[in-house]
Amino acid sequence: MRFKPGSTTFLEGIIILVGIAVLAVCIYFLPEAARRDAIERSGDYSLYPLLVCAYGICITFSVALYQIFKLLTYIEKNNAFSELSLQSLKVINKCTFTVIFFIFLAIVYLRVRVQFTGDDAAGPISLGLMGILATGIIAAGVDVLQKPIKNFLDSQPKNN
Repeated sequence: MRFKPGSTTFLEGIIILVGIAVLAVCIYFLPEAARRDAIERSGDYSLYPLLVCAYGICITFSVALYQIFKLLTYIEKNNAFSELSLQSLKVINKCTFTVIFFIFLAIVYLRVRVQFTGDDAAGPISLGLMGILATGIIAAGVDVLQKPIKNFLDSQPKNN
């Protein structure tokens, strides 16, 4: 399958824009939320576990974006069915499960916190469950993409 040069440029541009948005969240919005919380409730550190989970998700998501960018580069260079693209897909799959793990940790923390404070965390927990569902769908899609590449690489004769 031959790709025209620049056929993946649009997707690469979108990935760069999403990466800039994730960087903005990490640099501006999360520290600003921590600062506002520290001013409003001094001595209450209940937001920090959620910040750790949020930074973990952002970092893992950034790694996955980089791997997607590399995968698009391999596709553009007609190396879609190569060991390098399979490695990128494996890293993306690990990133999806890491994101699911951080979301799960945040949900567990919110659920435990609700037991002590009596707050209603149904909204954030349901958003977390939707995030797990969306990330799980992405993980399944990546797994579907991995299988044909792995089968193709297994069918190729080994060069020694």
